[in-house]
Amino acid sequence: MTTSLGAVRSTFAPWDDPRLEPLVVYDGVTKRYGAEPAVEDLTLKIYEREFFALLGPSGCGKSTLMRLLAGFETPSAGRVLLGGQDLAGVPAHRRPVNMMFQSYALFPHMSVEKNIAFGLAMEQLPKDEIHERVAAMLKLVKLEAYAGRKPHQLSGGQRQRVALARALVKRPKVLLLDEPLGALDRKLREETQFELIALQERLGITFVIVTHDQDEAMTMATRIAVMDKGHVVQVAPPPVIYEAPASRYVAGFIGDINLIEGKVAAVEGGRATIETAIAGRVSVEAAEAVSAGQAVAVAWRPEKTRILRSGEPAPDGWTVIDGVVNDIGYLGDWTTYVIGAGGLRLRAAVANAARLVERPITWGEPVRLAVAADALVLLTR
Repeated sequence: MTTSLGAVRSTFAPWDDPRLEPLVVYDGVTKRYGAEPAVEDLTLKIYEREFFALLGPSGCGKSTLMRLLAGFETPSAGRVLLGGQDLAGVPAHRRPVNMMFQSYALFPHMSVEKNIAFGLAMEQLPKDEIHERVAAMLKLVKLEAYAGRKPHQLSGGQRQRVALARALVKRPKVLLLDEPLGALDRKLREETQFELIALQERLGITFVIVTHDQDEAMTMATRIAVMDKGHVVQVAPPPVIYEAPASRYVAGFIGDINLIEGKVAAVEGGRATIETAIAGRVSVEAAEAVSAGQAVAVAWRPEKTRILRSGEPAPDGWTVIDGVVNDIGYLGDWTTYVIGAGGLRLRAAVANAARLVERPITWGEPVRLAVAADALVLLTR
C-alpha cells in the first residue's frame, strides 16, 4: 500500500523541526535601486522540498528576492545562502538554481525536444545522457507525442509544460517560478496548479513561486511569505495565513474580510472585550497582549457569517450586526450578500447547497449578520 502525496504533504513541516537547517537563507538582505530599497533588511528561510510562495502586490520586492537567489541581482547588504554556501560572487550559470519565466522564453526555431535539451547541450553533456534525460522529462510532462513540434504548434498549456521541463531537466536544487500560470485561462490554470503540486512532490525539488494571485498561492504553497513594501509581514502555511492573519494588511490581502474598528474595554482570561460602534461589545480571543483603551480591529471571513432576517434570533454568544442588503452577487457555488451597516459594507457568503428557485433574501431587505465567537480574529496592527 502506497502513501498518497496528499498524506505526505499534510504532515510536511520542516520549519517546525529545530534539527533541520534551511536550504535557502536570506540573511539581513537589502537591495537598493538608487536610494530606494526594493527589499530592506529582510531575513527569510526556505526549507528543502518546500513549495514556497512569495506573495504580494506589484512593487513589493518579491521578484527582487527571486532574482537575488538566481544571481541576476546582487544584494546591496546582507547575504543569500544556498545549502549553507554564501552565493556572493557565484555567477548565475554556476548556481544550482533554474528559473521558469512568465513568458516561457522558448526558442521558436527549435523543436520541443531541442528546447528541453538546450541547457544540457550548453553544458556539453554526452549525447546519450541528454537523450535519456530529455525523454524522461517529456514523459513526466506528458509531451512525448509533441517532441518534434515547434512552440507555435502548441497550446498555451503545452508551452508552459515545455518551459517547465526545460527548467527541470538540469536537476536544480531550487526551481524558481515567476508568475508561471499568468498566461493560462482560468480553468487550465486551476488544473495546472494541481499538476505542479504533484510534480514537485514526485521530484522532491524545492519550488519557489512568485505570484500576486492569492488563490494560486493558497492552493499550491506549503508556506506563504506575504510581502509589503520590501518587507515580509507574515510567513506561515496557507490555513494560518487565512485563519490567523497577523495584521489588517494580511487579512485584507488574502481573500475577502469583514473588519470593524474598536477599542479594548477589558481583558480577562485570555479574551478581550472590544467596544465597537456597530456591534456593541464583542468578546474575542486575544492571541497577543492587549491593554484597555488600545485601538484594535475585529475581523472575520464572509463564509463564516450567517445572514438572518430582521428580528430573527441569533445563537447565544454570537455577535449580531443589523443592516440592509445593498448588493447580491450570484457566483454559482456561492451567493455573496453585501450588507450596509453603520457606514460599512460587510459581506456574507452563503453556499448554494440547493438549486436556486427563488431568492430568500433580496435587495433592500433589512437583515442581521451573526458571527460565532470562534470565527472572530483580533488584529492589533
